[in-house]
Amino acid sequence: MNLADFSKLYPAIPAGLRALTGAVKEAGLDPALTELVKIRASQINGCAFCTQFHLATARKLGVAQAKLDLLAAWRDSGLFCDQERSALAWTERLTALPHAPLTEAEREAAEHAFPGPEFALLCTAIATINAWNRIAAGLAFPPAG
Repeated sequence: MNLADFSKLYPAIPAGLRALTGAVKEAGLDPALTELVKIRASQINGCAFCTQFHLATARKLGVAQAKLDLLAAWRDSGLFCDQERSALAWTERLTALPHAPLTEAEREAAEHAFPGPEFALLCTAIATINAWNRIAAGLAFPPAG
C-alpha cells in the first residue's frame, strides 16, 4: 500500500494527522527544528518513507546538509544549537517511551529549552511523527522516487 491508496481508503486519518501538523506550524514552532525532530524520530523508527519525505522538506527549508548528514550522530556533532540538542534528546526519549519511563530531570530539561506552550507543541510534533511512522512503516509505504 502507498500513501495515496491509504488516503483514499481512510481520508480522515491522514487529514487528522495533517491537522495536528498544521496546528503545530500555525502556533509557531520553528519549522526547521520540527523537521529535524521528524527526521530523527523516523530514523529511530526505521521509516524510510517518512525519513525521505522530511529530508526533502528540510532541504526546502534550507536546513544545512551537514546537519542532515550528522543528525543520527547529533550528540557527537558541534553543529546543533542547545535548543536543537534538547529537542532531539526529547524526541529520542518520547520515541523510545515504551522501553523506559521518563524521568523528571529529562522532562525539566526539555521544558527549560522549550518554555510554556512551546513544550506542548514539541510533544505534539513528536507524537504526530511517531503516529505517521507507525502507519507508514506498518503498511510499508514505499519512499518516493
